[in-house]
Amino acid sequence: MKYNPELLYGRSATALTAAYLCVAAAFAVAVDLATASAVGSVADWTPAHLVGDLLLVVGSGGLLYGAVTHHRRRAETARRDLETSNQQLQVLSRVFRHNVRNDLNVIQGYTDLLADRIDDERSRECLETIRQTTDDVVDISEKLRVVEDASAEPSDGRVDLVDAVHEAVEVVDADGAAVTVETPSEAWIRADDSVAFPIREVFENAVTHNDGATRRVAATIRENGTTTCLEVTDNGPGIPPEERAVLQAEEETPLSHASSIGLWLVKWMCETQGGTVRFDATDDGTTVRLRFESAATPPTPVR
Repeated sequence: MKYNPELLYGRSATALTAAYLCVAAAFAVAVDLATASAVGSVADWTPAHLVGDLLLVVGSGGLLYGAVTHHRRRAETARRDLETSNQQLQVLSRVFRHNVRNDLNVIQGYTDLLADRIDDERSRECLETIRQTTDDVVDISEKLRVVEDASAEPSDGRVDLVDAVHEAVEVVDADGAAVTVETPSEAWIRADDSVAFPIREVFENAVTHNDGATRRVAATIRENGTTTCLEVTDNGPGIPPEERAVLQAEEETPLSHASSIGLWLVKWMCETQGGTVRFDATDDGTTVRLRFESAATPPTPVR
């Protein structure tokens, strides 16, 4: 349905005001008659007694019309600003993912070419730094694509969280890390397939950002009535307090920002699925809790 700025909650300001005037005038008459009946002077009642009440009703109706019109104009301005911001973000995201990634591919190609022609160790280290940096930026572009493609509508699908966790563990490079998983046989949640991305990101952060001598990651799934929780704990350095503060405030500033889009990806994607995210960090590591709405087990297909 096309948005009509003249309407508010399905009615125009004029219609709302007219309805208010009719109801308020009828109410004023009823109150006056009830009052006159209570004091025993109904015979003396005349419409002239309503003049003051009707003036009050008309005045308040004018205020109502002005308030509704003002609210409608502000809502329309906010809607236009939001559409403009969304359009800008979509354009910037596409430009970044397409143009910047193409440029990065060129840089990666020349880096590989130079690597075959350079013999000294120092130059090779510099080239490896360039390669790693470009790989990181390409990875960010892929994460931006995930966010852009995510649907803002609540999901009506079902996903087995147990399968999603095991698939994430298989994808993540856990070289040298001890990953343990404790889950029930199945745990269905209200989500779609895109929930795999924040789950994978949590495991990647737990493994790749863990600088412990013995890296350990433990994942547990617990069902509690209407909710299902995935808890991932590692023994890494933990999320810095300033980054957790940024996520809790839901705002980045020049002096306060998260160093990676990964944490924002986890937060946004889980909330898109109707879930919540909680980060608990101590000196011994970090625990990330992803909580989702439980879903009924799908029926077994008839063969």
